[in-house]
Amino acid sequence: MLMSRLVAALSQVVGGGSLVALAWFLWIGSVQVVDLELAPRTILIWDGVLSAVFFVQHSGMIRRGFRRRISRLVPSHLDGAVYSIVSGSVLAMVLTLWQRSPVEFVSLGAPWRWLARLAFVAAVVGFVTGVRALHGFDGFGLRPIRDRLRGRTRADAPLIVDGPYRWVRHPLYCCVIVMIWSCPDVTADRLLFNLLWTGWIVVGTVLEERDLEADFGERFREYRRRVPMLVPWTLWPRWPAGGSR
Repeated sequence: MLMSRLVAALSQVVGGGSLVALAWFLWIGSVQVVDLELAPRTILIWDGVLSAVFFVQHSGMIRRGFRRRISRLVPSHLDGAVYSIVSGSVLAMVLTLWQRSPVEFVSLGAPWRWLARLAFVAAVVGFVTGVRALHGFDGFGLRPIRDRLRGRTRADAPLIVDGPYRWVRHPLYCCVIVMIWSCPDVTADRLLFNLLWTGWIVVGTVLEERDLEADFGERFREYRRRVPMLVPWTLWPRWPAGGSR
C-alpha cells in the first residue's frame, strides 16, 4: 500500500515536472543548464546522442514485448507509473545536459514572432482539449494504482472518438509538432532537435497504431481509413460525434 502511494506520488512529481520543463524548453528555445564547453560540431553530436537515448527508452519501454519481460519485476498496477518515472527522469537528464549551439539560423522579428507565439499557445490549447476528449487520460499511470488500493477491477473500455479526434487520429502529437516548430529563434541545436523529435513522433505514431489495430481490429482500421493521422486536412470532422473506434 505504502509503496503504491509512493510510486504514484513520484510519478506525478517526476513525470509532471519533466513535461513542464519540456514545455518551457519548447517555448524559449534551446536551454543550456550545464555548460560542457564542447566544440560546435561536438555539440550537435552530443545533443543527437541525448535525443537517441530518450527515444530508445521511451519507445522501447512502451512496447508490449518489453512490458511482458519486465512484469516479473514490476507489478502490473505499477507499470504505467514506473514508466512515467523513468521517462520523466530521462527527459529531465536530456534537458539538463542539452548544449546550445552558437550558430543561429533564424530569429524572427515582429509580426512573425508574435504569430509563432500565437501558434504555440493555440497548440497548447489544442493539446489540453485533446487530453480532455480522452475522457480519463491517465498519463502518469495512476488509475491502476487507485483501483488496486480501492480493491476495484476495471474492464477495458472501447475507445470513443470525440473532440479533435474526429478531425485527426493523433491530435496530441499534432499539437506537439506545432509547439516544436513554432519557436521563433532557431539555433543549430534547436533545428537538430526539431528534425529528430518530429521524426521520432512520426515513427512512434506508426508503431502505436499497430498496437491500436491489434486492440480494436476492423473498428480502428475503418477509423484510420477515414481520419488523417497527424494533419487535419479539412475543416469538417471526418468521424461522427461519439462514434466508437
